[in-house]
Amino acid sequence: MLEHGGNLADAVRHFGRPLQDWIDLSTGINPRFYPVPPVAENAWHRLPEKSDELVLAAQDFYGAPRMLAVAGTQAAIQALPRLRAASRVLVSAPSYAEHAHQWRQHAHQRGNQYLHQVREVAYADLDAAVSSADVVVICNPNNPTGAGMQPQTLMRWADELRSRGGWLVVDEAFADTLPGASIAAYTDKPGLIVLRSVGKFFGLAGLRLGFVAAEEALLAQLENYLGPWTISGPAQQIACAALKDVAWQNDTRLYLQQQGDRLRALLKKHGYRSSGTDLFQWCSDADLQGQAEQLWQHMAEQGIWIRLFREAARGVRFGLPADEAAWRRLELAFELGLMRK
Repeated sequence: MLEHGGNLADAVRHFGRPLQDWIDLSTGINPRFYPVPPVAENAWHRLPEKSDELVLAAQDFYGAPRMLAVAGTQAAIQALPRLRAASRVLVSAPSYAEHAHQWRQHAHQRGNQYLHQVREVAYADLDAAVSSADVVVICNPNNPTGAGMQPQTLMRWADELRSRGGWLVVDEAFADTLPGASIAAYTDKPGLIVLRSVGKFFGLAGLRLGFVAAEEALLAQLENYLGPWTISGPAQQIACAALKDVAWQNDTRLYLQQQGDRLRALLKKHGYRSSGTDLFQWCSDADLQGQAEQLWQHMAEQGIWIRLFREAARGVRFGLPADEAAWRRLELAFELGLMRK
């Protein structure tokens, strides 16, 4: 099993600090989550039928012609490799590690042939490598670095892959604060698949809800594979409210922009170069002069849990503090040590 952010139980075990004493900055989840409304009693009692209201609300919010609700985009990430055979798969690197992991999990050997030959390519080198792939998987904006690809580039890749029956899979989990970056509107074309998450922008990771935008035939194939009752009744009702609440969405985009700017400014103040989105900031090990693990250790000793990446992407990622007390503790932690000169 791969390591992910939000693993505070590991922090408690490793450092011996009580759970309530930690500030969790290890994810890119909005700390000011959507205020969950009461749900109807029958949401707990009835089997959760497929909700047209939920899908229409998602299509309106994400600007996609067709969507399928799934139990978190992780469900789609695990399922999509099972819907293809004999594919050369290109996954951007660094990236959300589950993408390459799941395609490799299904690289079953048949004689001397692999059904999925998975290769990871540096984000900046993807354009030159697309011609050698049947499937290209990219996070846009990227997780954990925040790098992005222009929609025009992605659509050119999609056209090229479509011409040979391929797929372009774009994970837009962090695109809600960058609506101009999305290509969900074009997913009626075969071979273009866009993944969207309710967990990040709305701060509702516990709902386990995401959406897949793609052509009708592929969505039907994916829905058949995943089976019935994948989204709980309460999750459907809560998500409908969140997806339709335009006033909250506009206010939250402004809030996240302000908080993202504040985090960038704080890192810069203490000499740390960073990149990212309004939801997180990334500091590479190279920019930290090889001190990423030392910074992670120092922050943990102050009760601040940030995400350490040790493999393809070496560095640390900071999420947003939830309140002024958390901001003050983060500022103090920087002042106490490991400040860049």
